[in-house]
Amino acid sequence: MELQRVRGHVPALTAVLTVVSLALVFGAVLGVIPSSSLPRAPAGVLDAIPHVNAVVSTVAIGTILAGIRFIRRGDVATHRAAMLTSLALFVIFLVLYLYKVAVSGTAEFGGPDAVYRFVYLPTLAIHMVLAIVCIPLLYYVLLLAVTRPVEELYDTSHKRLGRVAAALWLVSFALGNVVYVLLYWAY
Repeated sequence: MELQRVRGHVPALTAVLTVVSLALVFGAVLGVIPSSSLPRAPAGVLDAIPHVNAVVSTVAIGTILAGIRFIRRGDVATHRAAMLTSLALFVIFLVLYLYKVAVSGTAEFGGPDAVYRFVYLPTLAIHMVLAIVCIPLLYYVLLLAVTRPVEELYDTSHKRLGRVAAALWLVSFALGNVVYVLLYWAY
């Protein structure tokens, strides 16, 4: 089985997936991915993406919290389902975000300079750093989980790193929603 071959290469595969993911993110944000290479969605669709992503983020917060609760109760199957749902929501968020940024650039903050400097930028920076740190952690715990039987996971760092990944992921999603509110509702 292919997962058995992957099993012995979880750190290397984590590194490769992380580099590819971060290259896509930075490529979109820095304008390396030419917008002309992507199909252009109608303006209404582009305008809706931040609002859809806020909903996706909020639902992901709920599924991550549910996953934590399920594993604390010993319900491994439901924990797995919740965390895979969280991952799917993250992928949806990321694809929509990267598409919008690649096609129309990043959103400009329209509020006062003091709020920009002392609230928006620090919040955005922490959100971005946590999102970047989460990527390899998420790949690692996911690859451990899908390449091993449940009983073998207890002998890995899945539990320890999963706790860290979940906590950072929650804070990143929550701060992403704060950034959304500052950009699209407060100012």
